[in-house]
Amino acid sequence: MKRIICTVTNDLTYDQRMIRICTSLSEAGYHVLLVGRELENSKPLAKQAFDQKRFRLLFNKGKLFYFEYNLRLFLFLLFASFEIVNVVDLDTLLPGFLVSRLKHKVCVYDAHEYFTEVPEVVGRPVVKKVWQALAKSIIPRLKYCYTVGEHLASVFEENYGTTFTVIRNVPYKKEGTREVDSIHGQIPFIVLYQGVLNEGRGLEEAIQAMVYLEGAELWLAGEGDLSSDLRALSRNLGVESKVKFLGRIPPAELFETTKKAHLGLNLLKNKGLNYYFSLANKAFDYIQAGIPSLNMAFPEYEKINRRYQVFVLLETLDPEKIAEVVESLRNDNVLYANIVKGCWAASDYYTWENEEKTLLNFYRNVLTELK
Repeated sequence: MKRIICTVTNDLTYDQRMIRICTSLSEAGYHVLLVGRELENSKPLAKQAFDQKRFRLLFNKGKLFYFEYNLRLFLFLLFASFEIVNVVDLDTLLPGFLVSRLKHKVCVYDAHEYFTEVPEVVGRPVVKKVWQALAKSIIPRLKYCYTVGEHLASVFEENYGTTFTVIRNVPYKKEGTREVDSIHGQIPFIVLYQGVLNEGRGLEEAIQAMVYLEGAELWLAGEGDLSSDLRALSRNLGVESKVKFLGRIPPAELFETTKKAHLGLNLLKNKGLNYYFSLANKAFDYIQAGIPSLNMAFPEYEKINRRYQVFVLLETLDPEKIAEVVESLRNDNVLYANIVKGCWAASDYYTWENEEKTLLNFYRNVLTELK
């Protein structure tokens, strides 16, 4: 049984993507260990089909966090037994690459994000140059890489001269989406955002849009760096009765909340190419639930919408425009029903059951390196 160690910097609990990947690999006969870190407010780990390990760190922010985590990960991997290390994003790449070379193992790079273009890096030129230097020194030397979208794959292949397989971040096929008549025309009209409450997600604009809307509620399922600021903003604007903060919802329970909504939100500020080329899992969660969603007119979403009418696309992130779209969907039964039908059609195609085949074929190719 081949052993794979997957490395991330989150606390594992809410990482639906890695839970899916590790579960699929485990069920295919690999021995999988997912490594992350334990935070002060981390919940106990749920039992999974794969093994899990979390480091407790002294530092959880800034340069000292990255230094400590990478050092701990390097030492752990140095003495761990594995054939393949699957490093997720640049912040776990260095120790995985170094140990794989020292032990003559295979390093797989999982580019979940365009890391040098995330908002936290784009505005810090020195930090960005450090990450760029790391990427340019290591990624061209890796044979096995994958990412979440076709546009990102093209950018990475051009930048680093190595092939990137596309394995989309999509959910399992879900049953029990609600019929059009049962979800349309209800009051309140529920607008749902699910995910971390962080910078650049259009959350301030979504709350501001509630000023212009009556008979609607905005549900925010998640927490993050902006949790306190967003609660304060809703109070200051006098819309706290329209904005519901649901907190973090375990992945296994989230779909039941998603199905209750009438419209999903996936709004991003165009702050760096990471967001511009993104293809968020939440957009596919909304599709599986059979609800329209409001997304930015970025390349990956435009491409999907040309095939299946599942999104309403915004050119600019503006509170009044958001409110206008919500009202148009509430008042246009035909448009709403057509988008729901598009979601039903797309929900059979954009499933983890389909993407899993690409993942397992990718790893079968990796295994040839070990023979």
